[in-house]
Amino acid sequence: MYKLLLRPLFFLFDPEKIHHFTFSLIKVTSKIPGFTAIFRSLYVVRDVKLKRELFGLSFENPVGLAAGFDKNAVLYNELANFGFGFIEIGTVTPKGQLGNPKKRLFRLKDDQGIINRMGFNNEGVKAAVSQLKKNKGRLIIGGNIGKNTNTKPEDYTKDYLECFNALHSHVDYFVLNVSCPNVGSHAKLNDKAYLEELIGDVQNANKTFDTEKPILLKIAPDLNDGQLDEIVELVVNTKLDGVIASNTSIDRSDLKASEEVLDSIGNGGLSGQPIKDKSTKVIKYLADKSNKAFPIIGVGGVHSAKDALDKIEAGADLVQIYTGFIYEGPSLIKKINKALLKG
Repeated sequence: MYKLLLRPLFFLFDPEKIHHFTFSLIKVTSKIPGFTAIFRSLYVVRDVKLKRELFGLSFENPVGLAAGFDKNAVLYNELANFGFGFIEIGTVTPKGQLGNPKKRLFRLKDDQGIINRMGFNNEGVKAAVSQLKKNKGRLIIGGNIGKNTNTKPEDYTKDYLECFNALHSHVDYFVLNVSCPNVGSHAKLNDKAYLEELIGDVQNANKTFDTEKPILLKIAPDLNDGQLDEIVELVVNTKLDGVIASNTSIDRSDLKASEEVLDSIGNGGLSGQPIKDKSTKVIKYLADKSNKAFPIIGVGGVHSAKDALDKIEAGADLVQIYTGFIYEGPSLIKKINKALLKG
């Protein structure tokens, strides 16, 4: 029904406006008596074979929703009814910010992709905490954290620590987002020495709590082999809990969209099917190079059960969807979990 009826209708409208509309639609329908049970009966797959134990957490299934969809943690309780094993909220920054000027979200229909330059638009960490206090405990929640766009380089770590400390009691794991191409200068965040310092400071903050939370690093899909070698060395040396591979791409090669269309869109991060193979190659390289020394969450271009299985075969322990969720609808989660049970 989604691909035949809802998606053609949704795709007639501006992507960002329809995103907010669908949030409201899901919120309203979930409040109608019986609808939550209907959603869960349609989409949730329960089987002990789907459970995954990773960095001290028990996931009901390995299919998650990537950061960027529920930035402000306003819909995770309702989204749990679609069968996700975990949901990552954010990216959250210390202060709320509007992000980049609109229009900033674009569909590439022929490529089954999306280009965005949202710029960490979110309501800030206090708003996220307020929403997370409403957690009904249906699934694991990850907290994706970043810096405010206008923060000076010498204060980057302070931003990450502010988000980390505020969210610590309300999420199950953390993701340090150091690879988004849409938030201004990232030169310092690409520096290995600074990343070691940042990770160390966040890990020290982690130790001040009664229970330490897993910390992961989200990396770009455009890194070369030398840069990926540095990531492996960094994760192993700092004893980081894992890696999310990968974020959006700035590469525009081999797209069906014309140069004129791409020029009219301008800069931004590319997600969806066009980065599927690139992301999977990064996963395989990290897994092979490290001899699976750390967990990997695979994300990027998962639009089918096969896409998810390919990432798991390459070395991913869990997978996340985002653009695939928009193009394929909520049945995608069920299809992936059913395929995993058959495999």
